[in-house]
Amino acid sequence: QVQLVESGGGLVQAGGSLRLSCAASGHTVSSNVMGWFRQAPGKEREFVSLISWSSSTTYYAESVKGRFTISRDNAKNSVYLQMNSLKPEDTGVYYCAAMLAGWGIEAGDYDYWGQGTQVTVSS
Repeated sequence: QVQLVESGGGLVQAGGSLRLSCAASGHTVSSNVMGWFRQAPGKEREFVSLISWSSSTTYYAESVKGRFTISRDNAKNSVYLQMNSLKPEDTGVYYCAAMLAGWGIEAGDYDYWGQGTQVTVSS
């Protein structure tokens, strides 16, 4: 069983930056694909970014490409999401997720989820 805990959310003005962290426990996630998703009020959870176990491959949603950067530190069993040039439409609850095997950008592809951290971007 893997427990994921996100942190780093908050309130920021448009154009600002935040860095989200996801700490895993209960099992090492160093060999797992890790992803970030977000969910705005009244909307479905959407893919934001993923990273392979070796960090050699990253993938981003078009809406965040060039502004967000995903990274991981397997020694710390952690994944990060650096968010720059934030926009009001980036507002939502951000979730960290771990995949046991495979590769995908659908929420159903992931096996473990954190409780989420709120990000609010004011205009």
